[in-house]
Amino acid sequence: MKIQWRLRMAAAQREVWTGTELRRLLAEKAGLQLSSASVSALFTKEPSQVKMTTLAALCTALECTPNDLIEVDTTPVERQIAPPRRSPTSRGPPPPGAVRCRPCDGRPRWARSNGTASPAADRSDISTASTAACAGAA
Repeated sequence: MKIQWRLRMAAAQREVWTGTELRRLLAEKAGLQLSSASVSALFTKEPSQVKMTTLAALCTALECTPNDLIEVDTTPVERQIAPPRRSPTSRGPPPPGAVRCRPCDGRPRWARSNGTASPAADRSDISTASTAACAGAA
């Protein structure tokens, strides 16, 4: 959808050529006091938003409708349908070749990955803590 701001064209069709003239008309006909900078910005740039009171004042001052000031292209835009994306929380099967680590098999992580035993693994405080953690998780 494309929107085109046509204030300058609408003003020119009514023989209003400058921001100063438009500012005077806004004050006289609509009772709206805008700064010179605001009127200049409306006159020269496409605004991202316009207050309804300002739009109504512009229509009153120029004796026009919003359709004279704003042109909207309502041609539907064709979009390609994207394949559905997995959400970050959903987990599917692991990719081929991935090794899935079981977090609580009672061995330290390094022992699970390379299959070797650590001299520290024989200490009772480590093995007791690991066993207790596994028993609590199950």
